[in-house]
Amino acid sequence: MLTRRGVIRLGAVAAGAAAVPGTAVLGRGGRAWADVTAPPPFSVPLSLPEVAVPVRRTATTDYYDMTIRHGAAEILPGVSTPIMGYEGRFPGPTIRAEAGRRVVVRQTNAMMHETVVHLHGGLVAPGQDGHPADSIAPGAYREYVYDNRQPSATLWYHDHSHHMEAEMVFRGLAGFYLVGDRRERRLGLPSGRYDVPLMLRDARFDEQGRLLFEMDDFRYRNTLLVNGRPQPYMKVDGRKYRLRLLNGSNERYFTLRLGEGDGDAMTVIASDGGLLPAPVTATSITLSPAERVDVVVDFSRYRPGTRVVLHNADGTDEATTGVMRFDVGHRVPDLSRVPERLGHARDLGEAVVTRDIEMKLDLSIGAFVIDGKTFDMDRVDTKIKRGETEIWRVHNRDVRPSVPHNFHVHGTHFQVLDRNGQPVTGHEAGRKDTVAVPIGGDVRLKVRFDRYLGRYLYHCHLLDHSSMGMMAQAEVIG
Repeated sequence: MLTRRGVIRLGAVAAGAAAVPGTAVLGRGGRAWADVTAPPPFSVPLSLPEVAVPVRRTATTDYYDMTIRHGAAEILPGVSTPIMGYEGRFPGPTIRAEAGRRVVVRQTNAMMHETVVHLHGGLVAPGQDGHPADSIAPGAYREYVYDNRQPSATLWYHDHSHHMEAEMVFRGLAGFYLVGDRRERRLGLPSGRYDVPLMLRDARFDEQGRLLFEMDDFRYRNTLLVNGRPQPYMKVDGRKYRLRLLNGSNERYFTLRLGEGDGDAMTVIASDGGLLPAPVTATSITLSPAERVDVVVDFSRYRPGTRVVLHNADGTDEATTGVMRFDVGHRVPDLSRVPERLGHARDLGEAVVTRDIEMKLDLSIGAFVIDGKTFDMDRVDTKIKRGETEIWRVHNRDVRPSVPHNFHVHGTHFQVLDRNGQPVTGHEAGRKDTVAVPIGGDVRLKVRFDRYLGRYLYHCHLLDHSSMGMMAQAEVIG
């Protein structure tokens, strides 16, 4: 992975080097810095994000109040780390919504700079999508209206400020938004405390335990966090659990395997946009930044006292390979199940337009670009007719230097047809809003905007890349 420090830097850049568990690293000029107190892997208990409670409910709508502010979190044991957070928390509170029931979230900006909130995966009107042009000024608020006219799914909300989203999300501005519905509940999937959201990401700390952000600094972001805790453990009963896995990293990919060797079977039930038509068995799952996958794991197959590690096969050492550990307890009664049929397949119809979209690092201007241009919020790059199906061929032209990218589209869910000419499988065959684009390769997507007229973004969701210009804008027209 190429580290392109010096190409372009945006936002606050602090001096320092990474805090690698159990090591010291070299800062600029070769200076060795002492490590903060880093816990051994699997010595810190997992935390679950607080579930937000509506301040008011009507027959049709749940109302929430949130304040976006600076706070402090104990990420590393005994260390108070400054963060930016929704309600000052890291991660932010989880909103549990109901399909077909409106949610209104008043977001008040108590910071000293602008912010904006994007509901990632939400099928919302352009004015509610969190466009960088619709920022919230310091001391002001904005009410976001989410109609939730979409299937049950694991979504998330995060900052999308102009040129600043990478740093703002890195410092903590992210949280889960889970949509449920009666049909899903009738399936009998694990629920309640056996339905567990897990936000996976990496981080970098300075010698005082502060989050250290430097643009496109993949190399030293090597402390893995789950729900804001470093390589935690979770005590589980001997029964089935639904694990909602979100890659909340700025740039890191995860290839997840459960247990040793080639990995124990996980039952994949959902992707970005909701339930798959049928469950899929997988022993390895790759998630690029912002992708989600829901899996069911039956811990009753392990003896009580077994410790099962969720590994990252893309890691390079102990600090980046072990994600978290499940400590299996005694078997308990379990009435949950995974039926043979889950959701409905979505048919987007025949395409009437084919587009080619190119992503690359343009060294001549020191920026990441889409179709040769950096993002301009006043420019429309693509016009799309509402209700028409298109095929988008998305190309990653960065071979030398080799740079990974992925691709996220606001305002709709798409179908991934193939990658480098090969059909996709597993969670990638479901409803998607984010997809990995291979180095020197391409993906083909079937895309259709059915609902609203107006402007939506599409961009690389390696957020450092989008902050450095790899973003464009489509206008849906009648």
